[in-house]
Amino acid sequence: MESGYVNVNNANIFYERAGHSEKTLLCIPGALGTTRSDFSYQLDHLSKTFTVVCFDPRGYGKSKKAERKFDSDFFHVDARDAAKLMESLGIPRYSVLGWSDGGICGIILTATERVAVENFILWGSNAFVSDDDMKMIEKTRDLSKWSERMRAPLEATYGKEGLQTIWNQWMDGYNKFHQNENGSICINELSDISCPTLIVHGMKDPMVPEFHPDFIHERIKGSKLIKWPNGKHNLHMRYHDEFNELITKFILESEKSRT
Repeated sequence: MESGYVNVNNANIFYERAGHSEKTLLCIPGALGTTRSDFSYQLDHLSKTFTVVCFDPRGYGKSKKAERKFDSDFFHVDARDAAKLMESLGIPRYSVLGWSDGGICGIILTATERVAVENFILWGSNAFVSDDDMKMIEKTRDLSKWSERMRAPLEATYGKEGLQTIWNQWMDGYNKFHQNENGSICINELSDISCPTLIVHGMKDPMVPEFHPDFIHERIKGSKLIKWPNGKHNLHMRYHDEFNELITKFILESEKSRT
């Protein structure tokens, strides 16, 4: 296991790297997420087959000293940071795993860095913000309504008041996309993705309605969609063994088809 900081686009970004394979997976966390809060099972177990890299996006976790602005391009900023991080680590080719916000960032990264990204896996993500999405998200603004399991680790990272502040900022930034035409975050980028892509959706996901993965699947040519009957938003944690096996099989089969 290796960890440290890399100066990326004028921000000190914390990362972790595990494994020694020539094949690398880049894991991108969700909103407010960190390497360990979101991808501990992948860092610890997928690293037996691949090299796994994960990072705390600017303003989050151990990268929280880096300034984060929730402007209308904040997902594009994260994508540029991810690309620069991998370049700085000397990794020219890699597969992308993006969860929730990380999947949105992954869409942008995969579309813009087509030479670098070999495979793309996303789950719990969307390419636009609908009226229903905003109504659902607004219900989460009051942190006292969160479960202790969800709130406690984030309060440990940001503090009680700090967590409420950054969550309000995230929500206000997210609402800016809702005001775009068609609520677009990254709709236009979907058609630019050409690498093997796997979309996974938990059928009991309370955060992302089923129409979002269907929409993404229809617009990424040749993509594969798997719907997980009992999966919720964090299915890669709850079903980490099965999820890791699915990812491994998908990537290895994609690699075999290239040879």
